[in-house]
Amino acid sequence: MINLKFEYFNRFLGFALAVLFFSSCATRDEIVYFQGIEDLQNFNAPENFQAEIEVNDVLQIDVSSLNQEIVQPFIMTSSSRQGGGGQNSQMQGYLVDIDGNINFPVLGEVPVVGKTREELEEFFTVQLKEYVRDAVVRVRIMNFKVTVVGEIGSSVIEVTDERLSIIQAIAMAGDVSYDGKRENVLIVRMQDGKLVHGRVDLTSAEVFENPFYYLKQNDIVYVEPTYRRVKSAGFINSWQGIVSIITTGFSLFYLFNNI
Repeated sequence: MINLKFEYFNRFLGFALAVLFFSSCATRDEIVYFQGIEDLQNFNAPENFQAEIEVNDVLQIDVSSLNQEIVQPFIMTSSSRQGGGGQNSQMQGYLVDIDGNINFPVLGEVPVVGKTREELEEFFTVQLKEYVRDAVVRVRIMNFKVTVVGEIGSSVIEVTDERLSIIQAIAMAGDVSYDGKRENVLIVRMQDGKLVHGRVDLTSAEVFENPFYYLKQNDIVYVEPTYRRVKSAGFINSWQGIVSIITTGFSLFYLFNNI
């Protein structure tokens, strides 16, 4: 009779360990990136992506010519800076105000929100031809950065070329941890004064077609923890959880031993 009790107990214990083992293991579908890439052969990637200028952006606008003396009125001085102090003023660029404008020397108030860098360069080149025939204008968004948090560590990525994909951001942040949800990465951004969000599945090759594949300035990338990670953080990794497991085991052993 005792042997039978031990046999039942061993079967139960084996079943419990098996459940615990398989629930703690990740599958290939949860880990591997770009699954189904073969189906995207010769896919036309969105290489023409350009970030649009937004309110509170800080712009660096350089005007040059063969005769530098002619362009001196269009070169920023301390009196032509905008901003209310802090980091934006330290950047020494043109701060885009709440109405989407900057105050540019000679030209005055210029609307810039919604324009890409190339569009704004073309605009200034045309406007300045009245004053500088061979003007060359270069525009850069100085505060282009992306915040990455969650099961990937925490970091703020500063981008100099205003072009950053979700893949590049993940790589620069150190890759998703074993306990991160690769199939459900959240991206939060401000767009037209409203908070919007999107989801990106890194395990699928369709990530390259996702409208959130390229990130915009001030985007937040959040990698959620897996169910396994949430459970372990609240139970298995705590000493209370370990004590509970041991107590339950002894209780089950006592119960089976006294049936």
